[in-house]
Amino acid sequence: MLPSDSAWLALERPENPMTITIMLRVDGLTAGRFREFLDVYWTAWERFLCRPVWKAPAWYWQKDPTFSVSHHLDVVIDRFDQHQLQDWVSARLNEPLPRYRPGWKFWLAPNAQGGAALLLRLHHCYADGLSLLGIFSTLCPPSPRQYPAIYGAAELPQLERWTTYARQWLGNMAAQVSGATPNVGPATGAGQAGQALEASARMVHELSEFLVEPADTPSELRRPLLGRRNCRWSEPVALDRFRAVASATHTTINDVLLACVAAAVRPRLGMSPEQLDDAVMHAAVPVDIRSRMPEGVRPEDGEPGNCFGTVFVPMPVDGASALERLFRIKHETRKLKKSWQPGIAWGLTASAALLPEVGRKPLADLFFRKASAVVSNVPGTPETRYLAGCAITEQMFWVPQAGDIGLGVSIVSYAGQVQFGVVADEAILANPHEFLDDCLSELDQFPGGLSR
Repeated sequence: MLPSDSAWLALERPENPMTITIMLRVDGLTAGRFREFLDVYWTAWERFLCRPVWKAPAWYWQKDPTFSVSHHLDVVIDRFDQHQLQDWVSARLNEPLPRYRPGWKFWLAPNAQGGAALLLRLHHCYADGLSLLGIFSTLCPPSPRQYPAIYGAAELPQLERWTTYARQWLGNMAAQVSGATPNVGPATGAGQAGQALEASARMVHELSEFLVEPADTPSELRRPLLGRRNCRWSEPVALDRFRAVASATHTTINDVLLACVAAAVRPRLGMSPEQLDDAVMHAAVPVDIRSRMPEGVRPEDGEPGNCFGTVFVPMPVDGASALERLFRIKHETRKLKKSWQPGIAWGLTASAALLPEVGRKPLADLFFRKASAVVSNVPGTPETRYLAGCAITEQMFWVPQAGDIGLGVSIVSYAGQVQFGVVADEAILANPHEFLDDCLSELDQFPGGLSR
């Protein structure tokens, strides 16, 4: 298993499992149609037939000799209303996946009010959110009469090739940090040598900034976790509302979304206005780094895996108005846009699996003390997609929160609409639906943000 995948097994804790959760509302999906979908399409990815197995000194993928789709699908016939459905999904989040089978499972509630609810829980070692989006985009075409054309992937040994390329890549970066100029010979021009020195200085600066970034101020979001989680999700909101705010304020839609989250976080810190003036609070935001990775380390198209880093975005929780919070978010996101921070974070995370147990906690503390929440922004397809010929009307993702982080916020755009989701440990948020209400209330405070 590649270190970037097995890292999520190394970071696992009983009270904070490293599991991705996906919920789809699929109009008219039946148990029979979905079983056929799993048999033909989902299991075409050989990795989903395997389970992670520890054989000192590393993790390996091992095929499950007793694999059966029936082990990985539960069908629930209850006619859930919206409130009951959210409670049911929360209960599934707290249900451990068996270690003796591949680490994924689907639940289907075909009779839920508003359309069938399909829930997937999958361990992060199998794939990150971008990989899963790619898989679902492949398997869910834009027409109910269209079949997936190309799908599936064999699980081939790649560690030796991956390690070779990774060593070369990391070796060049280490040379830059030390001030050396790799591959600079007598024929190298002054311009190339200058670029190498500039890259060296930038790497030192980026690494120093990452290491000295202050930890978040103690707050109500930094309590010890209980290990019981609840999740909620909002009603869909037209993407055009966020687009109108971005246009009126000369920001981006992502800036507007993060500003809504900052407003909802502010009252949950449990601080007075005077304390907020000096508070430090970051959101860990996953960023796809596939385009920045060298060939040999970067996964192929359609291949499941983990290839994202993290930026730690300072949240303006002391901002006195919606516009102030929005413009300060804009400033921070522009500053981080070309940062090497995601690559550094990816390297630190991937190295967790290579360290002995005694060395993992200091690494995790270094990495995860820098944030009080995880905010994932999942860009779905702009058009409606179809699963087994049935229209997907809503999508929702929840990602795990490693270390002592107990709050995860998901922002999902799909088919011209946006939904906010939240998953939180019971020690952090007693009423996660109120957090979502505050996210949407902030939207009304912006020019052009009122619903029309």
